[in-house]
Amino acid sequence: MNILDMTAASLGAAIKKKEVTVMDAVRAVLEQIEETESTYHCYVTVDKEGAFRQAQEVQSKIDAGELTGPLAGVPVAIKDNMCTKGLLTTCSSKILGNFVPTYDSEAVRNLQKAGAVIIGKTNMDEFAMGSTTETSAFGVTKNPWNPNHVPGGSSGGSAAAVAAKECFYALGSDTGGSIRQPASFCGVVGLKPTYGTVSRYGLIAYASSLDQIGPLCKDVTDCATIMEVIASHDPKDSTSVKREDTDFTSALTDDVKGLKIGIPKDYFGEGLDPEVKDAVLKAAEVLKEKGAIVEEFDLSLAEYAIPAYYTIAAAEASSNLERFDGIKYGYRTEQYHGLHNMYKKSRSEGFGAEVKRRIMLGSFVLSSGYYDAYYLKALRVKALIKKAFDKAFAKYDVILGPVAPTTAPKLGESLSDPLKMYLGDIYTISVNLAGLPGMSVPCGVDSKGLPIGLQLIGDCFKEKNIIRAAYAYEQARGAFVRKEEN
Repeated sequence: MNILDMTAASLGAAIKKKEVTVMDAVRAVLEQIEETESTYHCYVTVDKEGAFRQAQEVQSKIDAGELTGPLAGVPVAIKDNMCTKGLLTTCSSKILGNFVPTYDSEAVRNLQKAGAVIIGKTNMDEFAMGSTTETSAFGVTKNPWNPNHVPGGSSGGSAAAVAAKECFYALGSDTGGSIRQPASFCGVVGLKPTYGTVSRYGLIAYASSLDQIGPLCKDVTDCATIMEVIASHDPKDSTSVKREDTDFTSALTDDVKGLKIGIPKDYFGEGLDPEVKDAVLKAAEVLKEKGAIVEEFDLSLAEYAIPAYYTIAAAEASSNLERFDGIKYGYRTEQYHGLHNMYKKSRSEGFGAEVKRRIMLGSFVLSSGYYDAYYLKALRVKALIKKAFDKAFAKYDVILGPVAPTTAPKLGESLSDPLKMYLGDIYTISVNLAGLPGMSVPCGVDSKGLPIGLQLIGDCFKEKNIIRAAYAYEQARGAFVRKEEN
């Protein structure tokens, strides 16, 4: 078997059995990057020297019996909004174009402790603001299934790198669907864990109450394996949760008998592409045939999720992005008169159009006179959405639906209409507002040859339910590969 065709877990096992060396795996990935990166542009930074150095260090620790975990020696890509010590971290923005952190984010540290080899930093929508990876200051990423289409966003570089075999798995961050939607568009598996499961320390914040780090990978087994490594309690993150139930691989059982699955009627109405609808409902039928109890139900408030999300996220973004002022680090304008002029020019030149749009929207909803009318109202809606999910999970173990209304749009289509881009997040946003875990698993291909994602949503801290359902579905579905790979 070609090394690049292996999953992260199977490569880790092969390295442990000495069938493959860490250097073999790193070399295979770097050769693939050299061959395909000019087409797809998945990375902002590729750390070739660092990867070879890490490979030697990790191999010697494996040989000495110091590293025995399932991911030891497996090359990984990191979304460019997670700090990596000594390695450029830009958030795909001009304003951080020269920023090299002095510390690692906690999720990256957990991977390093497990023996992962970091290949580089993946492209993304600037400051994670966008759904297509077209707002990056360093150029667009293209979908490996069809380079004329977007890979989704904001973790599009991570999803595309996995799909293009430019890494074995990647980390992404999800604020309103930024792991699940690109996973769906690129035909890979993506998981947004329960809020607080993975430390946000070292993740450059977009919207602090919604952001969560998670894996993008080739299959559900990889997903559970990676989650066991990155999930940890971190005293450096005040929102980090101490969990006892992080043995996610125990849920990899091909058994969904008696699992109660709810399908929200609200998710299958107007605006949903018929091919997406058919593929998702066929997947539900597969789970039903395997013994799951599948029912339709009404999940209220779905239509209020988008205005509530963009109000809260923009408000938090305008506050979080205040720190980028050209003083302590990052980009500073060359010509200015006085301090205030320097702030204005540095930020005007450093931020892209989408980031400016959200900063202005956030500043507006937080301004006096509008704070009560917009921001507080959005917080109340957020609480109501959580209540609606609590009610649903009193009856169901898993909620099943589409990830996005359509498959991946063509490059340039969404950017011309920001509102249309925002509406594309309709099925993913509620999960972040309620702090729930959500997962995207490939469930079909449309008539254009583009992948379709199935979304599985669980109650807080019940990732195992969605992993169980996803694994059972995946076993019935079989391998999911691009036509040219057959």
